[in-house]
Amino acid sequence: MGLKSKVFLLALVPLIMATSIITFLSLQSARELAEEELSIYEFNLVNAKKEALINHVDIALTAIQQVLDDDSLTDLEAQQQVKKTLTNLRYSDDGYFFAYEMSGVNLVHPTIPGFVGKDLWSFQDSSGNHLIQGLISIAQAGGGYYRYIWEKPPLMTQEEKISYVVSIDRWNWMMGTGLYLDDVYDELAKTKQTMNENIQRSFISVLIVVVITVVLVILLGVAINLHEHKLADTRLNEMAQRFMRLQVNERRGFSRELHDGINQLLVSCKFRVELAGNKLRRAIDDEAVQLELEKANDLINQTIGEVRQISHNLRPTILDDLGLDSALRSLIDQFTERTSMQVDYRYKVAFEMADEVETSIYRLTQEALTNIEKHAQATLVVLSFTQTNQQLEFTCQDNGVGINKTGKTSPGIGFINMRERLELIGGEFSVSSNKGQGTRIYAAFPV
Repeated sequence: MGLKSKVFLLALVPLIMATSIITFLSLQSARELAEEELSIYEFNLVNAKKEALINHVDIALTAIQQVLDDDSLTDLEAQQQVKKTLTNLRYSDDGYFFAYEMSGVNLVHPTIPGFVGKDLWSFQDSSGNHLIQGLISIAQAGGGYYRYIWEKPPLMTQEEKISYVVSIDRWNWMMGTGLYLDDVYDELAKTKQTMNENIQRSFISVLIVVVITVVLVILLGVAINLHEHKLADTRLNEMAQRFMRLQVNERRGFSRELHDGINQLLVSCKFRVELAGNKLRRAIDDEAVQLELEKANDLINQTIGEVRQISHNLRPTILDDLGLDSALRSLIDQFTERTSMQVDYRYKVAFEMADEVETSIYRLTQEALTNIEKHAQATLVVLSFTQTNQQLEFTCQDNGVGINKTGKTSPGIGFINMRERLELIGGEFSVSSNKGQGTRIYAAFPV
């Protein structure tokens, strides 16, 4: 996996993870809020039922209060009228009143007349709850609510019911009514379904947004990657063209040096040797022949010097003979001898380097010192080579006049050539300077 892919994943994965965590927390919060709202809604619905039960019981008490207060009636007559009134009192489709003796004997039950007169003290609902005992206990305690399971007319299905009961103290009766809670649960189920659908729609919306965002990020990354590839290809082509121009220029210079220098010297040497041979055949005095041979010898020495110079320009032989450190010290010694400038030289490198790296370092040092000698007007040069994990760092700092980018001391073609040379081997190159504060040259070479 390439570096760009890793960087892209490094940007994309945290985005997806953060979005997923935020979405999960939002959904969890929405569910908790929905549960809380449902609890409140259920509480309000049940409270409404309770308020309605109190009102119904109050109405029933009002309806029988006149009979209870009538002293002209015997207990039996009054009881008969109260039973009749409670039996006939109905509300809604399934609302009715019931009455029990505190012993558990049923007195009034309009929906199940067969219960009337029976002792239901031990009666249990489908969950095993002794509901008659519970109702009587609450009535004896002053009245209140009680929840249980009971048959709901007309289908007589088992439904949860809440009743409100009070006691009729005159005869020690328990009287009350109840409302079924199935409609409450139905309403809660509909509300919960609506909330779940809303949460699901929100989740789908967030998921769509996340998918669109991820797709956009991927497309943007692909577009940037393609753009970077195009820029890299363009830069590579430019570097290749510059390298080819550099090669052509070097070959042209090499050809010119061979033709104008060595070739001319060899032709002159050949002419002197031929001239000496002609004089020798014509029996001219030995001194004239000796003079021509000496001139030919001088030309041969010049030719040897030219060959050495060309060879040195191609690759300094001192690098092969003594190594980079010694070659740099020799270069610095020559610079110090010519300029009388002080050079602080530091070389802390312990690994082997490729030939092209050594040559580039030597040429860069040579170019830097040449520029300092010509333009810097410096008295001190700090030249350091330090080793890091994967590269060699070169630094050249002087205390001269600095580079004037608009004047005669602007960076020349030598630095441009060195920058291109370093880029070709994967190195870095930079020049920083302020007028009057010297110049700093930095380069990094791959190991």
